[in-house]
Amino acid sequence: MSDPLAMKEEDLKLMLTAKVHQGSKNCNTNMRPYVWRRRADGVHLLNLGKTWQKLMLAARIIVAIENPEDIVVISARSYGQRAVFKFAQYTGAAYVGGRYTPGTFTNQIQRAFLEPRVLVVTDPQTDNQPILESSYVNIPVIAFCDCDANLSHVDVAIPCNNKSKHSLGLMYWLLAREVLRMRGAISRNEKWNIMVDLFMHREAELTEKDAEAASTEAVEETAAEDFNTTGAKITEWGASEETTSGFGQEQWSGEAAAPAAAAAAAAAPGQNWQSSTNVPNTWQVGSDY
Repeated sequence: MSDPLAMKEEDLKLMLTAKVHQGSKNCNTNMRPYVWRRRADGVHLLNLGKTWQKLMLAARIIVAIENPEDIVVISARSYGQRAVFKFAQYTGAAYVGGRYTPGTFTNQIQRAFLEPRVLVVTDPQTDNQPILESSYVNIPVIAFCDCDANLSHVDVAIPCNNKSKHSLGLMYWLLAREVLRMRGAISRNEKWNIMVDLFMHREAELTEKDAEAASTEAVEETAAEDFNTTGAKITEWGASEETTSGFGQEQWSGEAAAPAAAAAAAAAPGQNWQSSTNVPNTWQVGSDY
């Protein structure tokens, strides 16, 4: 009988495509058991089999917590903030995206004081402050670790590439999917209807460009519809004008003769003023005035 928690070929292809196995050139001594080999350019390659085992172990630890809000997910790295938010959204955990306020786990006077039972961090290097505080209050830590990560005060290290937005998004997506499967929220035989792209970081400039492009297309479509509608109305109005233009033409021509005669009479005094020669000499060009 096959193991239901075993890694499938589709998951392996996703991990290879997202370059989860590509580590850094530097390697910590505690991370050497997770390294498969080293390339010619000096980059260490991680063992994806051990990555999957640690991912399943982390999912089992998270599922063992009765209240999902007692799980806190933290990411100071910008590439992992969207993944952390989506993971908390689908699993019900609490998250801290961006800068971590020192004393959140130790200072009870703070308004944002938290007492989690499990802490999940994106990078032990950038999230070293919450890891240090968790060691003071005995909080178990699950961390996504690269080859150069420091494993001090880390209880479960998931070896992966935590410097790529695609790798981080995929790892949080796999962890959230496995947690929901173990809770029984989704079936293990069916694919999860949530796309991996939702967990991946997107640049603000690209998001603004997409919004501008969508608004421009909407404006162009609206203008085209208004133009087509207005063109039909103009055709109807022109037809009505042609039918009514012959009616009362004689009356309009008769009424137009009276204003023309009045205009000619008003122009007569202007001709007498121009013909008068009693113009003061001071108005001529070259005068002292």
